[in-house]
Amino acid sequence: MKALVIAERADAARELCAGARTMADEVVLVSFGEVAEGLADKVAHISVPEGAVLDDAADTVIALFDAEAPEVVLVEPTRHMKSIAGKLAAHAGTSAITDVMSFEDAGAKSLYFGGVAERVQKAKGVGIYTVSAGTFEGAEPSGANATEEVAWVAPANPVKLISSKPIEKSGVDLFKADAVVAAGRGFAEESELDLARALADKLGGGLACSRPLTEGVNWLPTELYVGVSGLMLSPKVYVACGISGQMQHMVGCNRSQTMFAINKDKNAPIFKQCDYGLVGDVKDVLPALTAAL
Repeated sequence: MKALVIAERADAARELCAGARTMADEVVLVSFGEVAEGLADKVAHISVPEGAVLDDAADTVIALFDAEAPEVVLVEPTRHMKSIAGKLAAHAGTSAITDVMSFEDAGAKSLYFGGVAERVQKAKGVGIYTVSAGTFEGAEPSGANATEEVAWVAPANPVKLISSKPIEKSGVDLFKADAVVAAGRGFAEESELDLARALADKLGGGLACSRPLTEGVNWLPTELYVGVSGLMLSPKVYVACGISGQMQHMVGCNRSQTMFAINKDKNAPIFKQCDYGLVGDVKDVLPALTAAL
């Protein structure tokens, strides 16, 4: 059995290749940059031409897919990679199964209806899956990494790049962080976010947020948003500060090992979903908690 892995980031490439090794005898990695040694039997490197966007690599990936004829495809769930997965699925005459949390004998388990329910699906024909971080935790990759450069296939209708600007990185990879402190609408002013940052620093973790802080008031970059259409995290500790606990957010953090909640509303839904809850205003609780640690 052959597996094709499509990944944008080095960490995701490692994890997906490790998972692919548990499912297939041969692993081929589609890479867009440098990768670590010993991840796959073959690395197919794609260089995206200057002025092109990563989504336009879909036709090149499709050509590689036809040449390799894999039985299963594992895809990192970034926006660019999801775009490629969808086009690849359409080409293969199948559907992409998204946001997979685990693979079972009956099929791939994932969330649906915005995270309200779980379902298990089995692919008919080639299985194309976008896989959440942490799904293959503990698995190790292997392979000779025989690398080949794949010829770029220009799309018939390329995306026209109008402008671009770099995203300011937070400095902490939330997928790797043992502790995550998440801020919500309970913060009345942008300056109060420094209280959450201080706690995250004391815990040696990273700062995240709920969707309104990225798309409502634009206090934080979208890369920090946890939720159904954002990050799916599974840290050892998740501290939800001023977050009500609506389903759209909780689906992104409900696999945390231990969850703490701080909210001034004692009836907030999050208190029914956390391991430990503290009723109080974040501007009072967070300084005291940080000082006590």
